[in-house]
This record gives sequence, structure tokens and C-alpha cells, in this order.
Amino acid sequence: MDLGIEGNTALVTASSSGLGKASAEALAKEGVNVVINGRDESRLRETVKALRKVAKGEVTGIAADISKEEDIRKLVRETVDKFGGLDHLVTCAGGPPSKPFLKTTDDEWYAAYDMLVMSVVRLVRESVEHLRENNGNIVCITSISVKESIENLVLSNSVRMAVIGLVKTLSREMGAEIRVNAVLPGAHETSRIENLVEKAISRGEVSSYEEGLAKWSKEVPMGRIGQPIELGEVVAFLCSEKASYLNGVSIPIDGGASKSNL
Repeated sequence: MDLGIEGNTALVTASSSGLGKASAEALAKEGVNVVINGRDESRLRETVKALRKVAKGEVTGIAADISKEEDIRKLVRETVDKFGGLDHLVTCAGGPPSKPFLKTTDDEWYAAYDMLVMSVVRLVRESVEHLRENNGNIVCITSISVKESIENLVLSNSVRMAVIGLVKTLSREMGAEIRVNAVLPGAHETSRIENLVEKAISRGEVSSYEEGLAKWSKEVPMGRIGQPIELGEVVAFLCSEKASYLNGVSIPIDGGASKSNL
């Protein structure tokens, strides 16, 4: 399916790896000019090189820490200077530490809020006029934890909910000019899952990587966890006119693992 977004420009944050990278890849394959972002300049360069091998559009990387307001201003400004405008903003951020409530400090709460919520607030604030000019759209990558709390993830369970409230509010305030939606990923085979499985192997909890993946897949009706590109392709779809009447929605992408009715 031709999504009709060739020649557009997208900024995808936290996209040197994981689900952000997969979203950038899906957009680049559609011919979108993509700016990817990360804090590690070496990893960023490697990701740019990898994406350029499959891209139909241009791919460039801009190093920035999205928990810092000035870095966000620079990121948006350089994106617009490079491509002359902005059509799609895809917000993504690394996951906060895995901890129970009583072991989570005030500093960790504030850091999670800055990274997960204020990064989106600031990115939208800096991008909105450029998006408005092009009847663009915003897609926020959050987590299935906004539907169902996940054990030992009090920060993700709590703080990410604010992003969904923001998405719904923005969709009503800006819907005539900018569509705003969210995707809620469950477990996908990213480097984070790979690291968790490797740690489980080292602790003797599983005997192989395959057994570790099977353990993660146990509660998924489809019998497997997701591949990152499967989420990326939904993001690309939401950025296209094929999704022109989708606004203010939060789409679980978890293989049916969530038991929530809503």
C-alpha cells in the first residue's frame, strides 16, 4: 500500500535504537525524509548508516537529550532548517527504571516526568507551528502500561498516563489542523528485551535466548512478542492520509496480551 507520504519530513525522537528506530525505518521506506535522534553520537551515526540502506528518502541524525529544553529547541530548529518544514512528529523516549514504589526516589520521579512527559510537551510546543502549516500529525509512542499496570514499573505505569491525557487534549484542540494519536507497545524484541533475557540466562532463570523469548511470549495470544518494525509500520500508517479520520486514539500493539476491555 502506498501511504502517499513520500517527500514529507518526519522527526522521530529516541530513534537510534528500539521502537523509535523501527518507526524511523518504516517512514524512511515510504520515502519520508527522516531526522533521527539520540544522545550517543556513535550509535546515531551507525543507525543513520543502516537506515540509509533501506530508505527511499533522506535520513539524517541530530544528537540531542530530549530531557533538556534547549536540546529540543535545537533539534526542531535544525530539522526545519535541513528540510524546510515538518510534517510528522513521532515522540519516543527510553523507559524509566524498573522499581517498586517504595524504592523509587523523588529524583527518579522527576527524571521520569521530564523524560516521558515534558519531552512531549516541549517537542509539541516547538513543532506546532511547522506542523500546522502542513496539516501534519503527531504520534506518541508510550506503553501498554497505560492500559494495565506492570509489576515493578511504577514510573511507567503512573507517568505515561499523562501523555495519553495530553494526546487526547491536543487532538481536540488541534484536530482541524493537526491529528494527534498514540501507540501503546507491549513486548517487542528490542535491545531492552534482549538484555533482560541475557540477564535471565546469567541468573539461571532460563537456559537459552529462545526459552527467554518464550517466557516473554507466554501471555500473548499470538504466541510471540512483536518485531519492532510491526509497530513502526503502524506509526507510518498513522502519519498517512490513509488514517485521515483517526484522531485522539491510543492503539495497543501487543498481540492481544492486554486483558483490558477499554
